[in-house]
Amino acid sequence: MTTSVSAASAPSTAHSRGENRLGRIAFYIVCTALAALFLFPIVWTAISSVKPPPEASAVPPTFLPSRLDLGNFVKLNEYGRGVWNYVGNSAGTAVMTVIGATLLSTLAGYGFSRFQFRGKGLLFVMILMTLMIPFQSILIPLFLILTGLKLQNTLFGLALVYITFQLPFGVFIMRNSFDAVPREIEEAALLDGCSSLSMLYRVMLNIVRPGIITVGIYAFLNSWNEFLAALIFMTKETSFTLPILLTSVRSGYYGSIDWGALQAGLIVTIAPCILIFLLLQRYYISGLTGGATKG
Repeated sequence: MTTSVSAASAPSTAHSRGENRLGRIAFYIVCTALAALFLFPIVWTAISSVKPPPEASAVPPTFLPSRLDLGNFVKLNEYGRGVWNYVGNSAGTAVMTVIGATLLSTLAGYGFSRFQFRGKGLLFVMILMTLMIPFQSILIPLFLILTGLKLQNTLFGLALVYITFQLPFGVFIMRNSFDAVPREIEEAALLDGCSSLSMLYRVMLNIVRPGIITVGIYAFLNSWNEFLAALIFMTKETSFTLPILLTSVRSGYYGSIDWGALQAGLIVTIAPCILIFLLLQRYYISGLTGGATKG
């Protein structure tokens, strides 16, 4: 009787294994197709940037270049004050934004997670509610404030605006990161004589590193690629950032676009973002999920 039951269950087991294998194959096929779909624009941009300038603007376009040519990057450097001036402006603004956003978000997240004070929940909700306000609607008041403080056309003023935009997300991530840390670790540090600030610096920062890196990556990507605020607040060419330069890559009659130089500019813009994300992606993913399983 036992032998007959085992013989009957064997085909069903083999059938279920076959279904699982087909399901995995279909899953990988779909993932590969989606990856190719998302990577194709980047690959096309990279190929177009190393085409000879006439080929980059040819109609109809050619997929592969006849030879590798860096002429598009040379032409890009001829616009305005040179591409590296604008790269420096974007990098300086991004660095200040990352430092300010991570510092303020860490302190605020630690306070919301570990301290009790009147109106704590209401204040946290009010910070998160600012995410629902389109930043385009407050650009005019911000412009007037920066003008009054004489911070217009300064990288520091633009960085302050970007920090303001990043704080709600940063505070939310850091509060969740601190909430995921067991309080027993904090109590042990207090018994060893640490103050609140020394414990934050010596103990907690290393534990919540994924959250800090997540806030930093988010702040960098948004400040590096942001266009509208930089276009409005920066009216001097010496203060332009890289995204503003890309709008000026035009030549010829009737404002025709220099596609080769534009593709080269896109590569210059994309490369730091891809490099930073690939180097820190494991921290970024764990930082986004920090506190999700708490409790």
